[in-house]
Amino acid sequence: MFVDSATITIKSGNGGNGLISFRREKYVAAGGPDGGDGGRGGSIFVEVDTGATTLMEFRYKRQFRAENGGDGKAKRSSGKDGESIVFKVPPGTIIKDAKTGKIIADMVYDSPKTVLAKGGNGGWGNMHFATPTRQAPHFAKNGLRGEERELTLELKIIADVGLLGFPNVGKSTLLSVATSAKPKIANYHFTTLEPNLGIVDIKDVGSFVMADIPGIIEGASTGAGLGDEFLRHIERCRLLIHVVDVSSSEGRNPLEDFDKINEELKNYSAALAEKMQVIAANKTDIIMDDEVFENFKKEMEKRGYPVFYISAATKKGVDELLKYTIEKLASLPPSPKFEAEITLDEEVNSDENEEKFVISRDETGAFLLTGDWIEKVGGSVNFEDQESLVYFQRTLRRGGVIEALEKQGIQEGDTVRICDLEFDFLR
Repeated sequence: MFVDSATITIKSGNGGNGLISFRREKYVAAGGPDGGDGGRGGSIFVEVDTGATTLMEFRYKRQFRAENGGDGKAKRSSGKDGESIVFKVPPGTIIKDAKTGKIIADMVYDSPKTVLAKGGNGGWGNMHFATPTRQAPHFAKNGLRGEERELTLELKIIADVGLLGFPNVGKSTLLSVATSAKPKIANYHFTTLEPNLGIVDIKDVGSFVMADIPGIIEGASTGAGLGDEFLRHIERCRLLIHVVDVSSSEGRNPLEDFDKINEELKNYSAALAEKMQVIAANKTDIIMDDEVFENFKKEMEKRGYPVFYISAATKKGVDELLKYTIEKLASLPPSPKFEAEITLDEEVNSDENEEKFVISRDETGAFLLTGDWIEKVGGSVNFEDQESLVYFQRTLRRGGVIEALEKQGIQEGDTVRICDLEFDFLR
């Protein structure tokens, strides 16, 4: 089964907590703080697997979680860094933020390994908080949380040329005679249920990658048939070969078919509608309505399209079509790469990139403080140590928390909660 889209959830590892510890050795009366730092949480990366062709793996595995960093140890020893995760996608996979739909990365053949979620930094041990006036700090910092996000994966195949047209017009046959590909071919609609790729290689002329895009029907751009699932695969193609059945063997009008397909391209994307098209007028060996055929020829000449009258089944005119395609590709830009719309390279654990705090009230009237920064501060306090409490209060005041609570009408003795931490407000 061909799978070209998937939604997954990733979570990088949390940083380990810093340790509160003091050096204890014989003959050392006051060894001082020696609590080590927490290890960094594991990150999550993505890289290209050139042998993969679908996103099938992600139908069964939708969650990826990296390992948390280890907590700090005594004797100034740091905790172990969490193990990172690298998952692989086929070339041509676009990774988007599921909530915003914005592109994070476009993984093509030459794309480097890319970080999608950075692990949280480890917290500082109490050895960092010793000062001349505070020689035995009884507090340390917790590690920072890792990133969690939902991603949408979309596969847009990488091919120079896309074969376009209604079902059963001969696209698969043309691919099979032009390349070494072996698509399933039969005389019924929707034979092709997935894109097929093949390499056209003409000695002393050139080569290119050609894709047979599954049949697109009227209404495909709005979800009819299979077309809406596969229109995305045309977006990377540099040139389109529009295969049209001009034989009237099934009672269809080739000009009407041609216009309907182009209307679907226009409705899906203006960029698709503007791509260069070469017309492959197929099944010319079994013309059943000369008037319809002649009308098609006149209209194509009027519109200025390059048209090749071929029979894919007998290979008539196929070489001329392919040589012309190679000639035109030489003057066209390379397959487009979609630019990232979100940058994840900056350090995600800095305070500047975090929401400092949000104040709300619960049903009991308690003041709830939430947000990455305030939860970090709350996680580092040791209520059994006076110095830690002083440090905590000073940090709240410098961070604007006290002022914000007072504006919300807090009174002395009111309850304040930060995660599982609860205390009474004192001025």
